[in-house]
Amino acid sequence: MAKSYDVVIIGAGPAGMTAALYASRANLSVALLDRGIYGGQMNNTAEIENYPGFKSIMGPDLAQDMYDGAINFGAEYLYGSVESIKDLGDHKLIKTDDDEFEAKAVVIATGSEYKKLGIAGEKEYGGRGVSYCAVCDGAFFKGKEVVVVGGGDSAVEEASYLASIVDKVTVIHRRDQLRAQKVLQDRAFANDKINFIWNSNVTEVLGDEKKVTGVKVLNNKTNETSELSTSGVFIYVGLLPMTESFRNLGICDDEGWIITDDKMATSVPGIYAVGDVRKKDLRQITTAVGEGGIAGQQVFNYVESHKPSEAKANK
Repeated sequence: MAKSYDVVIIGAGPAGMTAALYASRANLSVALLDRGIYGGQMNNTAEIENYPGFKSIMGPDLAQDMYDGAINFGAEYLYGSVESIKDLGDHKLIKTDDDEFEAKAVVIATGSEYKKLGIAGEKEYGGRGVSYCAVCDGAFFKGKEVVVVGGGDSAVEEASYLASIVDKVTVIHRRDQLRAQKVLQDRAFANDKINFIWNSNVTEVLGDEKKVTGVKVLNNKTNETSELSTSGVFIYVGLLPMTESFRNLGICDDEGWIITDDKMATSVPGIYAVGDVRKKDLRQITTAVGEGGIAGQQVFNYVESHKPSEAKANK
């Protein structure tokens, strides 16, 4: 028999944990489901320097603090990989790999993952020079030289951002021209701290077993290989929303991002989405927390508005 809750929150990153805090504090029964350890990508971040209230805090420490707050009012933290959600009108049926849950409302907070290059050294030096977020990690490379891989809006925007911090940025792109918006291109081309390597792929991240020291670069026109010294490698070849289990609900766009209104509600009544899984521009811990708070309150409003009337309850 399926376990029943007022709300099931899928994903225990900052958005999901904040939604759990707000919903459980409103005296709703809450299940917080995740297929791994709570905290999401915060667990892969050494230091966080742009979260209000802290000059600096370790990612895992902030994750633990958020988790403690999330369960403080009774939310249950459960392991499970969600395979599907069925909208049954007055309730939702959530199936995991080995369990079932019923809920009056659902909050999807499964986040996104960065597309990887899949090359040697990329995983090994993650958090030690390999990064997917200039806003998060750029300050650690002040006065150094870094590489940006990619040619779209994110790559070029982040290259310009990094140029305000580091000594030199080298953008490596597999084509002979950028795909970014022209205004972003013009800004990057005008910056004398940014240079470009065209028609090239990064084939390996090099390091000294402690940190990144360089990259191997293959020119895809000439097949010539070279090495470039660098302290950091920022990879922007796209994001993948973690929404495979929810595509059948009709709440995603063509790329898989979940579309919501400003109250975090999807097109399916009772189903909300928060954090990096949403279609939006800025993906940061601060924005995730704000969205989680909104969703937690909206879930309470939804559950309250769908309670049986007193007359019906007494029949």
